[in-house]
Amino acid sequence: MNYLKAIIFISTNKSGSSREAIKAAEKLGYYTILFTNNEKQLEQRKEYIEVHKMISVNTNSLEEMREEISKLLLKSIDIKTIVSFIDPFVHIASILCDEFCQNYNSSNAIKIMEDKEETRKFLADKPYTPKFISIHPDDIISTKSLIKEINLPIIVKSPKSTGSKDVLLARSKAQLGKNIQTLRSKYPEETIMLEEYIEGEQCLVEAIIYKKRANIVGIIEQEITKGKRFIITGYGVIIDVPDNFKKELEDVLHSIVTAFDIENGALHLEIRLSESGWKLIEINPRISGGAMNKMIEAAYGFSLVEETIKLFVGEQPNLTPRHKKHVFTKYIISSKKGILEKVTGKGRASKSPGVVDLYVKPKKGTLIMPPLSMGHRYAYIIATGSSLAEAKMNANTAASEIEFHIQGYEN
Repeated sequence: MNYLKAIIFISTNKSGSSREAIKAAEKLGYYTILFTNNEKQLEQRKEYIEVHKMISVNTNSLEEMREEISKLLLKSIDIKTIVSFIDPFVHIASILCDEFCQNYNSSNAIKIMEDKEETRKFLADKPYTPKFISIHPDDIISTKSLIKEINLPIIVKSPKSTGSKDVLLARSKAQLGKNIQTLRSKYPEETIMLEEYIEGEQCLVEAIIYKKRANIVGIIEQEITKGKRFIITGYGVIIDVPDNFKKELEDVLHSIVTAFDIENGALHLEIRLSESGWKLIEINPRISGGAMNKMIEAAYGFSLVEETIKLFVGEQPNLTPRHKKHVFTKYIISSKKGILEKVTGKGRASKSPGVVDLYVKPKKGTLIMPPLSMGHRYAYIIATGSSLAEAKMNANTAASEIEFHIQGYEN
């Protein structure tokens, strides 16, 4: 009997790393199965040509997904791995993989990494962990005593938040009290975390761990726009990494991999260089979403999601750069709120010098607003250049061509 070699993906976005991972699996010759509870994806089934089988299932229910997997196994389908490139399904996928296939990932490490509070506690004794305090739902708090423990400014956040949705900055005692109250009202049953605010340049480290060896795939500087939230609007791939800089980041990464006892896996770190050395802002047990895979491909010539899938099915990933190019990605956000009437300038932007990819997310009739999360970034442009500065200039020049025509909207 011929068994179909299959990979199950739990959830995907319409664009970005998660969708590109499914395309990579199809390219590698796997039968691709998507578990989704997204009605729009089911309606737009024909658009997902790289998905061989799309199954409507409650992706928050392990029991329902187990039933669907059991049905697939009865149909001569050989499930090689079960994965997700989307928060918060990375751990859920790994649990199912433990049950139904050989898992080359570490479910326990993923579980801790998906929870910011657990991660902080787990790495509490490390020099790269910032000062932090956990406030539990029934704790009676005094902002005065909190400020004694962590100096202002203070970051206030929900440990379960993703995409900068619930990350608030307090610069004063009054603001600290207000931010704590905001998150307590929103998440009355959950812990709130306070962390020292780290001044300094922030970068993102994409990494693959194979047989306990940590490999830095890319080091990317981040440009942060501070509005109501911290939104990353620019990414520059650093091709010429100074040796001491790389060594320090490798030391942090190695320490994390050792602490979590990771055999194989993919993760990315958000890390900031303070006066007292590198400080870990966040870990996520997956490749960054959005344009990251295309950025790495433009810079180094290989698909990180494709190499990640090889890792997840037990093969050795090939992370050798095919070329090295300076790459910058500019994300476009809106300063106004309203209904999108049209987008102009896409043609001019795509023909701008150095542009290798352009993506505009919203369609006509979409409500556009100033960003409260990373999901409120509405377009990106990836550009190359003879230096990182030129790549950035090329991306910004192209971005300036794009205009969102918005019809005023009152709250």
